[in-house]
Amino acid sequence: MAGSRLEKFGTVFTRVRNLMHSGVIKLPEKPIWYDVYEAFPPKRVPLHVKTHTRPCTKKRETVPEVFYKEDDIRAKFYEHYGTGPLPFDLSKSNFASTCQRFVDKYTEIKCSNELDDPAAFEETGKALLAERIVLRRRGARSVSAESRDPVLELKLTDMLAEQQSVSASSEEKMGCTMHTKAP
Repeated sequence: MAGSRLEKFGTVFTRVRNLMHSGVIKLPEKPIWYDVYEAFPPKRVPLHVKTHTRPCTKKRETVPEVFYKEDDIRAKFYEHYGTGPLPFDLSKSNFASTCQRFVDKYTEIKCSNELDDPAAFEETGKALLAERIVLRRRGARSVSAESRDPVLELKLTDMLAEQQSVSASSEEKMGCTMHTKAP
C-alpha cells in the first residue's frame, strides 16, 4: 500500500487514518483537513473504480482531415512536374525542396499580384526559371536535334565557341604570367 500513490487501495483519508494508528504520523502532525473530513464524511466514498469497456464496443472517433492552402499547390506541382530527378537531401537542416521553393514563390506572387490561380502558377514557373531552377514538365520528351530551330542552334554554337575562346585566352595569359615569373 505504501508503494502505490494512486487511490486504488482506499482513499486519502483511510491512508492517513491508518498511518496515524500505526504511529508514522504523530497527532500534532495530522493534516488540518482530517478533523473536518472525520466530522463531515462524504455521502459517497470516493473510491477509484476502473471502467471496464470492451474494445469492440468502444466508440471510434473520426479525426477530420487537415488540409492547408499549400497542399493544393503541392498537388498541382507534383501533377505537372513530378518529383524531379534528384532525391531529397534530408541530411541538411536548411534543405528546401524544389516543391517547397515553388510553394514559397507562388504565395509571394499570389500576395503581390492580383492573378488567378493558373496565371500565378505559370508566373511562378517563370520566376523560378529566372532564378535558374529548371522545372521539367511531367511526361515531356526532350527535344530532338532535328526539331530544334536552326537559328537557336546557331546562337548556341556561337555562344559555346565564344566561351571556349575566352577560356583559352585566359589560360594562355595565366601560362605567360607563370613563365615570366619563374627565375
